[in-house]
Amino acid sequence: MANIRFIALEATLTRKRSDFKLPDRKVSEYFGEMTFNREAMQEYLTREAYQKLINTIEKGETIERKIAGQIAAGIKSWAISKGATHYTHWFHPLTGSSAEKHDAFIIPVEGGKAIENFQGNELIQQEPDASSFPSGGIRNTFEARGYTAWDPTSYAFIMENTLCIPTIFVSYTGEALDYKTPLLKSIASLDKAATAVCKYFDKNINKVYPTLGWEQEYFLVDSALYKARPDLALTGRTVFGHASAKDQQLSDHYFGTIHESALLFMQELEYESHRLGIPIKTRHNEVAPNQFECAPVFEETNISVDHNQLLMHLMEKIARKHNFQVLLHEKPYKDVNGSGKHNNWSLATNTGLNLLSPGKTSTSNFRFLVFLVNVLKALSENSEILRAHIASAGNDHRLGAHEAPPAIISAFIGTQLTETLNLIEKQTKKGKVNTNGFNLNINIPKIPEILLDNTDRNRTSPFAFTGNKFEFRAVGSSANCAGPMMALNTIVANQLKLFKEDVDKLMQKNVRKDDAIFQVVKKYIKESKKIRFEGNNYGDEWLTEAEKRGLPNVKNTPEALKALISNKTVKLFEECKILTRRELDARYKIQLENYTKKIQIESRVLGDLAKNHIIPIAIRYQNTLIENVKGLKDVLDSKTFVKLSRNQMQTIKEISEHVEEIKTQVSLMLEERKKANRMDLEEGAMAYNKNVLPYLDIIRKHIDKLELMIDDELWPLPKYRELLFIK
Repeated sequence: MANIRFIALEATLTRKRSDFKLPDRKVSEYFGEMTFNREAMQEYLTREAYQKLINTIEKGETIERKIAGQIAAGIKSWAISKGATHYTHWFHPLTGSSAEKHDAFIIPVEGGKAIENFQGNELIQQEPDASSFPSGGIRNTFEARGYTAWDPTSYAFIMENTLCIPTIFVSYTGEALDYKTPLLKSIASLDKAATAVCKYFDKNINKVYPTLGWEQEYFLVDSALYKARPDLALTGRTVFGHASAKDQQLSDHYFGTIHESALLFMQELEYESHRLGIPIKTRHNEVAPNQFECAPVFEETNISVDHNQLLMHLMEKIARKHNFQVLLHEKPYKDVNGSGKHNNWSLATNTGLNLLSPGKTSTSNFRFLVFLVNVLKALSENSEILRAHIASAGNDHRLGAHEAPPAIISAFIGTQLTETLNLIEKQTKKGKVNTNGFNLNINIPKIPEILLDNTDRNRTSPFAFTGNKFEFRAVGSSANCAGPMMALNTIVANQLKLFKEDVDKLMQKNVRKDDAIFQVVKKYIKESKKIRFEGNNYGDEWLTEAEKRGLPNVKNTPEALKALISNKTVKLFEECKILTRRELDARYKIQLENYTKKIQIESRVLGDLAKNHIIPIAIRYQNTLIENVKGLKDVLDSKTFVKLSRNQMQTIKEISEHVEEIKTQVSLMLEERKKANRMDLEEGAMAYNKNVLPYLDIIRKHIDKLELMIDDELWPLPKYRELLFIK
């Protein structure tokens, strides 16, 4: 029987890569051409319909059914002109990926003919089956009704001849069954709270919205090698594999020249992304071999989340055309850097301000410090909520692995800002107000000189301030950004609301507005000090220091997820009108079940590969050695035989030991899995974490030892040295 590994390796050497060529047009000429953007709206909508839609996008006004019909007609005409034959409501169920059900535009008419038709009600609402998506008990199989509803703030787009309409997804009883619904609610809550605080400084600010710029890390692997590794195909990661003699030790891949094959993939990915209005700007090699990153220009958070989900779909689709497979798992290879999705988050106003960008005056810098300190306070009070929203089986492998931030949530703000906050904390006198408006002089000369690049970059911090934004580095590469961004928006919105209440209480006691703000900021600086850390988050000393500060270090997903259903979390999310207790409980159950199933699948795959691929090959090679030893015994005298066969005899013995240990550990793992499967959801998830997961590392150790011992021509599956380097 042919060795599947060598068949796959031969395929990588003989196959032709994609011959994609960029079009002879400037990017600006085709950017957004497959989106129903404002230019398309103006061309295909009536003036009334266009203005109503813009008012909905900018002011949140409701669209009447009559106007919806006009908009639907315009979108249909535009879509058909672009070659669309179908339409779909595109949404983000709690699977973590996107979903869609395609319907044709045509309806039959008399005479055996058909016409294209698309009504306003089809634009606004559809009814997919809500029982087949994860619902955490909100929906039963016999309670199938659910609704998708149009999100007009995110442009419709065309992909694969289908008009895709971004939507929310809710149950028949109104609970959110998706990521977008609570995200939109959190954006609205943050807008209200942040705008109220901005009014202290500028009455012209009427809207605040969060912005997001994600950095998507990923691996490429040849599709033939991918298919020859059942663990990669079924779990997204290698459950065994000895380290390559060379991988990332020399740091020669990071920012290096991009391999021609990978560059062709990137060019087509960028072309299709730009046509869909995704503003991809950056591409480069990442730290590990075959690891890369792309990043867009900042956008409003809801649109940015949609674009990231769309990009991940495009990556997988286009990679196949180039005979690649994209790996979005957080840790596809052991002892090699994993992949994250850094979420760069900030706050913008309708007047064009970035509220997390230092200004040129003491007034603008004080406003900046107000928002900076409130974010730190929100993080300090609710770090466990953010930790829960980055928890996953894949991210557990990455966090704290000396390549990614630890599971401890902390913030880095840099030396200059740390000194500034420390000076404010030590202030004993109230600030003075100049007569020319709100210009607070708090006797800290440095404040008016805070510069844009006021921090170094701490690549080890999970939540680092980088000049005009916070970089949430702990988000996993496969995650839907909506989860962590919704959580961040919510805790900051709540904190800003509390801040205004605290300031207003002081003002009611006849404390001047500027003094009241200063007093509350000073108080928050002291109370949030524990969350700030400027050192090496990867070091063991930080673990000790964090424990002294009382910061939680929740290392596994089942424990981290408990924060979703704590009374504190429920109270916060219900008061901010983001998620109810029932919705939070549903998400908790869905995440636990997802974690359990992923570990279950990994353990089953490892057991199958160990028994059906590795052990037979090990025994075959062992038998070859045994036959060789027998041959030596027949032709050599006993003294020479003992001397020359010593190493082979030792190898035969070691193979037997590893094979026996693998068999034993696989059987023990199976028994633990059976026990866990009989438990309820919470106990079962914890049992998979504590009692099943450790066996994966134990079994892997023995398989990796065998990989070094067995004849290379017999080893059945592609090795790391083959997976990690593009041919």
